[in-house]
Amino acid sequence: MLNTQRKIIRPDTAEAVRDAVQAALADAAPLAVEGTGSKAAIGKPVQAAATLSTAALSGITLYEPEELVLSARAGTPMAEIEAALQARGQRLEFEPIDYGPLLGQPAGEGTLGGTISCNLSGPRRIKQGAARDHILGIAAVSGRGEIYRAGGRVVKNVTGYDLSKGMTGAWGTLSILTDITIKVMPDAETETTLVLRNLQDDEAAGALSAAMGSSAEASGAAHLPYGVAAGVLDGRFGKQAATLVRLEGFGPSVAARAGHLAQAMGRVGAVERLERDESRLLWRQVRDVAPFAGPDHRAVWRLSVTPTRGPEIVMALRMHMAADALYDWQCGLIFLRLEHGVEAERIRAVIAQHGGGHATLVRAGLDERLSTPVFQPQPPALAALSQRLRAQFDPQSILNPGRMG
Repeated sequence: MLNTQRKIIRPDTAEAVRDAVQAALADAAPLAVEGTGSKAAIGKPVQAAATLSTAALSGITLYEPEELVLSARAGTPMAEIEAALQARGQRLEFEPIDYGPLLGQPAGEGTLGGTISCNLSGPRRIKQGAARDHILGIAAVSGRGEIYRAGGRVVKNVTGYDLSKGMTGAWGTLSILTDITIKVMPDAETETTLVLRNLQDDEAAGALSAAMGSSAEASGAAHLPYGVAAGVLDGRFGKQAATLVRLEGFGPSVAARAGHLAQAMGRVGAVERLERDESRLLWRQVRDVAPFAGPDHRAVWRLSVTPTRGPEIVMALRMHMAADALYDWQCGLIFLRLEHGVEAERIRAVIAQHGGGHATLVRAGLDERLSTPVFQPQPPALAALSQRLRAQFDPQSILNPGRMG
């Protein structure tokens, strides 16, 4: 049975984190690691004697806007970081998704450590890279109960950079992040979203490919199919599909690029425009998968595939199951909501038959998570590398054991 009555440990220093891990090692008592628990429903449930929460490790410790550098403790709320950046006209370029609404929880409760540990990235990832590409340095406590640092606090510092990257996507295994330094960037002066209506999925993929291949420097390319588009902007699009291209930057530049791109896209259909505030709201909703959010127990998968193959993968899956799809990253990222069941084997088989990729189960009931490989099974060579990393950083599997199983 799962342990649902865990002791909660809330260390407020790196040394206290180290002491907690050393005590767990001495007692052979694994720890569930989390910030606020906003993403605890992703991955397999962890069997642990206690939960180590980094929520008390909170606060921005360094912010130098002129140097484009911010350091914060791992439990710092993302809302606090984003507010500090917004006050100085800056932002996180990787635009991290907030999984809270999709998992039936309030928005804005995630932490910096959780964001980096899970390598969360949003629509701008196709232009600016993933969360791991914006890390400058970390401080952490390994599963051996040792404090270590990697990287630095300046953009040009590359010492230990790969180790810093290596902790992203580990989902609280290997090490517990205590401090993180990231690079930040100036916010866009304005933005415009161009919208094509009522395209079929394959038509949308072609239009988005052309837009991303143009000189328009688009920073977002998404497609909301028939019915799914009704879940954004209070139903502005009705049930009609909406194909979206975002342009950001200085006002005159955005206006010029939008004009040229709208003319080219006009050969496909009538082009609508959404300006600044409305555009920003729309992309937050795309980022957070708003059409599928809420207290819904239907399974949601996150598929990462070749962009040109996205629509054909969804079509192939619909031959076997009822599903709705939301496409981001030029159709290379697909959130798939199933009407019934989980269908892990079928989904991964279809992806393998259509160019390959990854499938992660991001929402499902407890029984389904227990019986399903939540994360994409690794090929043998990569699995062997993962085992070697665990042997180095957490040889007793004391941190989040089984979560990625």
